Amino acid sequence: KLMREYPLSENLLAMSHVWKSPDGKDYVISSKGAPEAIIDLCHLEESKKKQILSDVDKLAKDGLRVLGVARSAFKEIDLPTKQHDFKFEFLGLIGLMDPIRSSVPNAVKECYGAGIKIIMITGDYPSTAQNIGKQIGLKDPEKIITGQELDKMTDEELQKIIKGVNIFARVVPEQKLRIVNALKFNGEVVAMTGDGVNDAPALKSSNIGIAMGGRGTDVARESADLVLLDDDFSSIVKSVRMGRRIFDNLKKAMAYILAIHVPIAGMSLIPVLLKMPLVLLPVHIVFLELIIDPACSVVFEAEPEEANVMNRPPRSTKENIFSKSTALLSFLQGFSVLIIVLVTYIIVLSRGQGEMEARAFTFTTLIVANLALIFTNRSWTRTILKTLKSPNSALWYVTFGALLFLGMVLYIPFLRELFLLSVLHINDLLICLVLGIISIMWFEILKLIKLKLNSN
Repeated sequence: KLMREYPLSENLLAMSHVWKSPDGKDYVISSKGAPEAIIDLCHLEESKKKQILSDVDKLAKDGLRVLGVARSAFKEIDLPTKQHDFKFEFLGLIGLMDPIRSSVPNAVKECYGAGIKIIMITGDYPSTAQNIGKQIGLKDPEKIITGQELDKMTDEELQKIIKGVNIFARVVPEQKLRIVNALKFNGEVVAMTGDGVNDAPALKSSNIGIAMGGRGTDVARESADLVLLDDDFSSIVKSVRMGRRIFDNLKKAMAYILAIHVPIAGMSLIPVLLKMPLVLLPVHIVFLELIIDPACSVVFEAEPEEANVMNRPPRSTKENIFSKSTALLSFLQGFSVLIIVLVTYIIVLSRGQGEMEARAFTFTTLIVANLALIFTNRSWTRTILKTLKSPNSALWYVTFGALLFLGMVLYIPFLRELFLLSVLHINDLLICLVLGIISIMWFEILKLIKLKLNSN
């Protein structure tokens, strides 16, 4: 029968269980923990201690997690308050193999490519931690700080030394909070993983607390911001990739929204100011919005990540989702479309082709330019021709749907009269197509220039 448990503590990395014998006359105490802690409990001679530590080092260098075990007997009724009050007998060492998952080395490599620093914090023996660090590809695995060394450091010393250290061994959960706070003091955005009750303070203090869903405690899960259902490190890397893709796609959608509304606002206002016939009536704007809304909510949302999404450093926490440079380029996209559409409208009117034909020319050119803006904003680093290789079924649904409805309003009499348009011939349609593409060509040329500069 289990009578008492002496838990692991910061001062003694060992735990003991007190079992009552079946006859109830004496107690058997079993202890397990860090080899040096078990050696301390057993009060061994120096020669025996050196031999055991040598064996521990051999096991640890093979990547095994090493535990020491000991036993004791006790006959008195009142149990002592400390483990040291028992007379322990050293039984031996246990080497546990905990193989790393095959996906971890690639995930670590991907993190380094993405500018993410990986720090391993473990309660294992330093040699074991170093072996695991080498297996998973940690940088500078020879630089290790132990929990004992950590206790002797001031916060200021830790903040300086942590910049060049990636492995902390023989660390108790309470020390993780110091490590997290040191990283945050240095301006780092810290994601912390943990599964135990004692990990809760560090999980709560970190910028992103990540708890293990499989083996994690309820306290750890409640303290965390994210819970890994599969307890796999590579899932964290996948979430970083997904987060960057979502952020990029939000910027693309916002850039497109700003760009397309520049010509819409311009062609609604300029004819009024110049006392020219109106181009865009409410029905035309509704038609345009039927393209804009699904483009933002479906097309850009379904856009796959950029090829370099995990080969660039993390963005600054102070960076806005829509920067001034992004807003300027978006405005210039819309302004170039506005110039093309406005010039088209003025030329057709000046040739005396009539208000309805001018509106049909302008409206069709604006629809083509709208679709061109969607295509060019799929990527700000790759040209339209390259992005066509990336699958996005929603893009083609929106494109074909827009062209189908455009054909209906141009060639079905009832709809043509509703939109106050005239019929356009094949030559007219080709002109509108060319003008719509020309309106965004400067941005495609800008991409090519940037690609060439980056390659050089």
